[in-house]
Amino acid sequence: MSLYNAHGGCATSYYESYVVYTHYTYALEVEQGKTYLLRIINAALNDELFFAIAGHNLTVVEIDAVYTKPFTSQAILIAPGQTTNVLVQANQAPGRYFMAARPFMDAPVSIDNKTATGILQYKGIPNTVQPVLPQLPALNNTAFALSFNAKLRSLNTAQFPASVPLKVDRHLFYTIGFPRPPFNYTGAPLTANLGTKLGTRLSKLAFNSTVELVLQDTNLLTVESHPFHLHGYNFFVVGTGVGNFDPKKDPEKYNLVDPPERNTIGVPTGGWVALRFRADNPGVWFMHCHLELHTSWGLKTAFVVENGKDSDHSVLPPPTDLPPC
Repeated sequence: MSLYNAHGGCATSYYESYVVYTHYTYALEVEQGKTYLLRIINAALNDELFFAIAGHNLTVVEIDAVYTKPFTSQAILIAPGQTTNVLVQANQAPGRYFMAARPFMDAPVSIDNKTATGILQYKGIPNTVQPVLPQLPALNNTAFALSFNAKLRSLNTAQFPASVPLKVDRHLFYTIGFPRPPFNYTGAPLTANLGTKLGTRLSKLAFNSTVELVLQDTNLLTVESHPFHLHGYNFFVVGTGVGNFDPKKDPEKYNLVDPPERNTIGVPTGGWVALRFRADNPGVWFMHCHLELHTSWGLKTAFVVENGKDSDHSVLPPPTDLPPC
């Protein structure tokens, strides 16, 4: 795991007990009194990450290329496939400060808990100065994850409106990690057939229909946050909660005014998220857990969005020279 800058170069890693870095560690030079926009991308395969800069607050202004109501935090949580833009003021004593990222994992499993580092370095400070470490949230700090995501809100101005679907044509409820037929996973011998099946079914959506999709985390063992990504669309995160979704009570608490708009969302550990979007982009669109290992296990599906009434809202036909399968 490394921190990369847009111009190449990467950071080295350290365990929590000691720091390891060399002259190859990327350093971002800043000037006292200036404000910088950092565009942060989580390009990891299997890690949601906490990110912080020692001694500096981060003001979140954009997620997944959509403006948000600004708020300030000492750290951010960013899942694979997500992007977050933050403002950083160079307002501390001139020195060298670690920019650090480490995994968020609230499942009771063993992971490689290294911390990747880069350096925020004030102009004129020599490389011999020892960098200062930030205080990152604990590896399993679910409370921080929930609190951080709860602060995200769409800007929702006249110039950047939040066009949240208020009327829903199609309601979908997907469980994560538990099949419809009951099966005793915890009591089955290792040689047992686990009852899995080939899941090749797709969900067809009418063009321009409005969709509400509730994702429910229902694992029995190693319950964890799952970052889900939908290709071809942004969606509004109108609701989220811990525990089982209640279709009678939870919709009353939806945010239909300024919910965050994005394309990748972390389903809370043992909880749920409610998403709304308008199916106005025809084609076949993949939706999957952005933990690569889970995608390979089958935590994925796809939507088939039908064509509209004219060629501008229809999938182009394949070229005549397209090789057949």
